[in-house]
Amino acid sequence: MEYNGGSLTADHLCVLVHGLWGNPNHMKNVAKQLRETHSEDKLYILVAKRNSGSFTYDGIERGGERVCLEIEEELESIRNRGGNITKISIVGYSLGGLVARYAVGLLEMRGIFREVEPINFTTFATPHLGVRTPLHGFHNHIWNVLGARTLSMSGRQLFLIDEFRDTGRPLLAALADPESIFISGLKRFKRRILYANIVNDRSVVYYTACMSRIDPYANLNRIEPNYLKGYEDVVLNPIKPISLVNKKSEPMTVSRKLNYLRNRWMFALAVFLPIGVVAFLLNAVVQTFRSSKRIRLHESGLAGIQIENYRSPIWLKELRGTVEDAYESLNNQQEEAYIRPWDNDNRYGRLESSEARILQRERRNSSSQFPTLSLALSQFTMIDELDKLGWRKYSVWIHNVRTSHAAIIVRTDSERLKEGYVVLRHWLKEEFLI
Repeated sequence: MEYNGGSLTADHLCVLVHGLWGNPNHMKNVAKQLRETHSEDKLYILVAKRNSGSFTYDGIERGGERVCLEIEEELESIRNRGGNITKISIVGYSLGGLVARYAVGLLEMRGIFREVEPINFTTFATPHLGVRTPLHGFHNHIWNVLGARTLSMSGRQLFLIDEFRDTGRPLLAALADPESIFISGLKRFKRRILYANIVNDRSVVYYTACMSRIDPYANLNRIEPNYLKGYEDVVLNPIKPISLVNKKSEPMTVSRKLNYLRNRWMFALAVFLPIGVVAFLLNAVVQTFRSSKRIRLHESGLAGIQIENYRSPIWLKELRGTVEDAYESLNNQQEEAYIRPWDNDNRYGRLESSEARILQRERRNSSSQFPTLSLALSQFTMIDELDKLGWRKYSVWIHNVRTSHAAIIVRTDSERLKEGYVVLRHWLKEEFLI
């Protein structure tokens, strides 16, 4: 990676963590913008590489352990060469944001934050609440079942069907536990910042990237965006991101009907015909098998990581191309569903009293203007606990591409993704503390 490293006089280390199916090159333009803004004498850059490609299938826990080890090795290497890192910032993109949150917990557990001061923690288009579709309807249910079983352990964790160690809860719920090292570690950062696409993110939709129980951008015809001065047409004002447009709902025009039918037809094709989906499913079988082998090696200590160093008690109380396109196409066909005041509790199964109170609160607070999404009860709890940390949240409207997930960090050197430079400029100029 061209922009890795820095001068031994730099006292601030910034770690970049790529996402699912990713590799260090995906973070190239983030690293480039960092370097153009902050010299080698001020900032040292580490682009994590141990989770490249299919290694991202192996789960957030193992990914976090690999990143934690890379950070520790880099800090030791810098010290051995005469440098002295006193500050650290961590940036996660997509799944990399969850891997980074896990690594933060391990760094906290291992006492690294007593040696270096945590400054900025930033995520771009990260599924903080997982990627389970807020659902009603058969095809949404099918996607939640299918999607969870096509990405090995990472898929199970993203769709909230895993059980983290002996907690009886999904890993993402454990990451948001207020008594955990993960929350304790995140609290130490001076700033927690996130950027979320409001439209056209076919991998990580708005509600999960922004940790929100509503989606005010579900109907773009009803809103007028309010942009931040100097970052017009891309970054919305977090204080008042939108104004409602007072106009009656328009009947479905011929063009809208054709567009609706086209989307339904594309979904039918995506399910029944294309080579891309077949490739995705076949690749899922192969990668899940390979991932299982890697996980066994990892757990046995034969993958280069002494896992006993990272498996101390977690609780403070106790001390790639076609495949990605196919996944995005299927995921993009899911429709949002909402909690309504008259909904019964049947679809949530038998509820404990605490869970019933959560659901009653969400039903009571749901409005016709911005109704509450039909999330899992654990997701509502995640939102509550993560919001207590205080996040600087920015909604991003990228217009020029149908795949804003790649554009938000300018993942490739394509002219079509250039709106992402506005996002990176805002982050570096307004939010990133050096």
